[in-house]
Amino acid sequence: MAIRVGSGQKKNNGADPFSDLLFNSLLGISLLFFIAIIFINPKTKEGDVEINAYFVITVTWKDFSPDDIDVWVGDPLGKKLWFKQREIGLLHLDRDDRGMEDDRITVNNELVENPLNQEIVTIRGVYPGRYTVNVHYYKSVSNEPVDVLVRIFKLRPDYQVIVDETVTLDTKGTEKTVVNFTLGQDGRIVKKDKIPKQLVVFRE
Repeated sequence: MAIRVGSGQKKNNGADPFSDLLFNSLLGISLLFFIAIIFINPKTKEGDVEINAYFVITVTWKDFSPDDIDVWVGDPLGKKLWFKQREIGLLHLDRDDRGMEDDRITVNNELVENPLNQEIVTIRGVYPGRYTVNVHYYKSVSNEPVDVLVRIFKLRPDYQVIVDETVTLDTKGTEKTVVNFTLGQDGRIVKKDKIPKQLVVFRE
């Protein structure tokens, strides 16, 4: 005999208020855990390297060249930055390159070479006045002229290329003024010229 459920009887559809509350709570906890993981492990920015400097000067010459080129920088106080005076005030010689002399090491009986020839100077603050950037042909092994690429970058508050120029040093002992630039009180370049100024204090 079939039993007919009357319209006045409540049907049980399986809904349980306690189960719904528990499910929603677990969902909320899982969402908060996921957000916490994102903030704890932020995505790594590839190639994002901050340089603590206002200006960077790079002096580059031919890869694998055995010749030694030096950068000299004169500051507004009359002091000179070079390989025997690597820090003067706000100027720092971060890399002194001696050609291929120090660019070879032997690891597990294998010769490893760094072909790049580059010197790097940073100016880590703003001091107004006139700066001079010279390059000097310190040592010659090839006995040939050397083309030297000089670049000066302004990093703060905005990026700017100040100098991008190649000069040729014909023989050992040659010194050339690449640029003189004057900084204003706000760190901006107010003047540039190429009037020769000797900075090298010796000749070999």
